[in-house]
Amino acid sequence: MLKDLRPHLRPTVLLAVPVVLSQLGHIMVSFVDSVLVGKIGTVELAAVSLGVNSTNVILILGIGLSMGSVPLVAAADGRHDHPALARLLVSSVWLSVLAGLVLVGLGQLVPPLMHFLGQPPAVEALAAPWVRVISWSFLPLMVFQGFREFAEGLGLTRQAMWLSVLANVVNAALCYALVFGHWGAPALGLMGSAWATLMARILMAVLMAAYVLLAPRLHTYRAAVHNWLPDAATLARLLGLGAPIGVQMAFEVGAFAAAALMIGRLGAVSLAAHQVAINLASITYMAASGISAAATIRVGKLFGSGNLAGARQAGFAAYLLGFAFMGTMAVLFIATRHVAPLLYSPAAGPDPAVVAQAATLLLIAALFQVSDGLQVVGLGALRGLEDVKVPSVVALLAYWAVALPLGYFLGIRMHWGAPGLWTGLLVGLSIVAGVLLLRFRRETAPGYVAARRVAAEEPAAA
Repeated sequence: MLKDLRPHLRPTVLLAVPVVLSQLGHIMVSFVDSVLVGKIGTVELAAVSLGVNSTNVILILGIGLSMGSVPLVAAADGRHDHPALARLLVSSVWLSVLAGLVLVGLGQLVPPLMHFLGQPPAVEALAAPWVRVISWSFLPLMVFQGFREFAEGLGLTRQAMWLSVLANVVNAALCYALVFGHWGAPALGLMGSAWATLMARILMAVLMAAYVLLAPRLHTYRAAVHNWLPDAATLARLLGLGAPIGVQMAFEVGAFAAAALMIGRLGAVSLAAHQVAINLASITYMAASGISAAATIRVGKLFGSGNLAGARQAGFAAYLLGFAFMGTMAVLFIATRHVAPLLYSPAAGPDPAVVAQAATLLLIAALFQVSDGLQVVGLGALRGLEDVKVPSVVALLAYWAVALPLGYFLGIRMHWGAPGLWTGLLVGLSIVAGVLLLRFRRETAPGYVAARRVAAEEPAAA
């Protein structure tokens, strides 16, 4: 088995590393914001947590929608179908722009609804204006996604990586200047991080669009564009794949956001500790998500060219890489659980209660690293097969019918607090990982595929 996977490991790594760094770019924005805002105080850090968790579901829904283009672009590239690639380029960008406008509108509706979430009043008062500004960044981020996903579907992953690195450097510098008032900038405190993120995301969108629309290596695909209006059939296909991906991702992120809101009822200390732990866990998740994106590209291209055996091997190679990486991260989390939370400590000194509770949550996060990695790689491999609807149902049941009720019972009813809610999430992630692994194994089994083809051909013959 390992002998069959070995030829796929290096190509997957070469695709995954730039995507990993690019994906980390998204979470590093939150990481920098959290670290710098955490220097101001616990309430401010809790406000960032509330703002992130009350808007993440909206943003992730849009990002998932844009990801529907990757398997379609990879498959068309495998067939060398340039007209289809031209239609996908135009339609995916239009879809992302329209989705971005909708996301901005939804984001502006969040602050008036915050008082229904039962969060500490001081935290809510700081989070509401932060959300009003950050939601404007959803439009440029979606524009970036529209161009990025097309390029990555072609296997061009390094460009988005370098742009993400640049945007993060810009965000970190602006955040440092605007939060604390350095280099002649006004000291905006918490709000400085929101304005810095908005400006960095505008830069990302402009540069990614310029690459796709101007780069000589993409001239062939642009030359095949005869109409810059979206094609209805292509839009329908993008929505058919992207909507279930967005819904599945929203179910997962929504479960974590709902858990955070429940944790927020326990007080600012618990919410700040949750923000520390989830921020660190999100960094490793984004790395695994990069491997998942590489799996989508590799599996999609091989599947599109008719090489199902190669698609199966590429998928399992990605599984192996995801398991190895997340297993290593689990060990690192355990070893550094008492030290890592100190990065988020206020300038006046660490809050012992926040550090202690964050260390406990990081221990649970270490336990779900492998499950989290395997489930996101499984999602990527199945997307390469254009199999997106069943994973959405699996996510709905695992997170909302099992993880959250179990977490509520352990955390609230049994008084385990935040660790109880995280235990519920651990169970949900493990269920999704197991089910998706079994599904990919079945969907790529030669006997199963042959039987399905016969069943599909029989009605046509009749």
